[in-house]
Amino acid sequence: MLAYLISGVFFILALRGLSSPATSQRGNHFGMAGMLIAVVTTLVTHDVASLPEIMGAIAIGGGIGWVTARKIAMTDMPQLVAAFHSLVGMAAVLVAAAAFLNPSAFGIVGEDGLINPVSRVEMGLGIAIGAITFSGSVIAFLKLAGKMSGAPILLPLRHVINLGTLAAILGLIGYFTVDQSPWIFWTVTALAFLIGFLLIIPIGGADMPVVVSMLNSYSGWAAAAMGFTLHNTAMIITGALVGSSGAILSYIMCKAMNRSFISVIAGGFGAEAAVSGGEAKEQRPWKRGSAEDAAYMMQQAESVIIVPGYGMAVAQAQHILREMADVLKKQGVSVKYAIHPVAGRMPGHMNVLLAEASVPYDEVFELEDINSEFAQADVAFIIGANDVVNPAAKTDKTSPIYGMPVFDVDKAKTVFFVKRSMGGVGYAGVDNDVFYMDQTMMLLADAKKMCEDIVKALQH
Repeated sequence: MLAYLISGVFFILALRGLSSPATSQRGNHFGMAGMLIAVVTTLVTHDVASLPEIMGAIAIGGGIGWVTARKIAMTDMPQLVAAFHSLVGMAAVLVAAAAFLNPSAFGIVGEDGLINPVSRVEMGLGIAIGAITFSGSVIAFLKLAGKMSGAPILLPLRHVINLGTLAAILGLIGYFTVDQSPWIFWTVTALAFLIGFLLIIPIGGADMPVVVSMLNSYSGWAAAAMGFTLHNTAMIITGALVGSSGAILSYIMCKAMNRSFISVIAGGFGAEAAVSGGEAKEQRPWKRGSAEDAAYMMQQAESVIIVPGYGMAVAQAQHILREMADVLKKQGVSVKYAIHPVAGRMPGHMNVLLAEASVPYDEVFELEDINSEFAQADVAFIIGANDVVNPAAKTDKTSPIYGMPVFDVDKAKTVFFVKRSMGGVGYAGVDNDVFYMDQTMMLLADAKKMCEDIVKALQH
């Protein structure tokens, strides 16, 4: 018990460390130490399997994790996180199934030879949350990886179907406490897998950061539920920490978009634009700029604010972007980075990419800390972002992003907007008035290539 409490303290320190880029590495080390203590303690105090079998499983899983971590690109991190969540969910399902099929091995059998009613509730909740986490994470992975459309898939009567399925799951779990027939257990499992798919397919790409944090929370609660079934304190502590932190993060993401958690789960963000086509209005007049234009204007500027988005991640432009900023700083220009909480496809996606490129932490600012500075900025340099700088969120009540806090880039003296073409739109599928402002120059090119050309122009 003491060892598990120590591991729990390490997990708390890990979460505290991960709250800031400056201490995130230390936080990771705390998390690794806590998990090592928990695993070793479990192996020593429980007769779970032979040591060779356990070490073999650890070697296989660790090897897969090591190879994956080495090969995965930072741009693919969101779908990797979704895939990991699916594994946690499936682990909870498998543990619950094993406990149901062999309850005596788990010590959850009462004097009447049946599974304890409390254990049945824990088992039912664990397998339900685990199955929802698995199937939901699979859909999130497919959307994030571009293997299925990121647009909302709106089924007829989806709310009625979802509520009915959830009610059936809860009702069956309640009935499971008085009747442990196998059909109840497996029906709950099947319905939970189904509702996981149904909950995520109507959620559009703009809400993916919330989905990722939500699934993170689900995976924690699934682990906590199974911790009660296994009488494992470490699983309960770890699951509760992950579940609660994921829930808090989901709330922060929703607040950043000025949306309720229920509206996200209901899905359909950007659905109106997706149905109508959501194409950019190319017939409106706009100005095209060049790398030389951008270099000249930024050299003359006193302050430049860079707003990165997922387009920067796709182009893997974070390193050359930092090099561009370094050149500007050497020439006496003040450079800051503005990060929107939902920029990218998972919470903190842009922060991770900039940290990978060794961008100084004191140059990176959140929306509420820097938004007022755009009115005094000489240049707003937008690279691969769209919805998070769209003024329609403030002015157009019919827009699907109306009410979402966005950067006030339209107040900057000059705006450079880096994107591949005028035909593309953001996750929400809506046009952006910033493209057509008098002070905006569109830099239409691959983000990495454009930054490389700007660096060359700055150095001449």
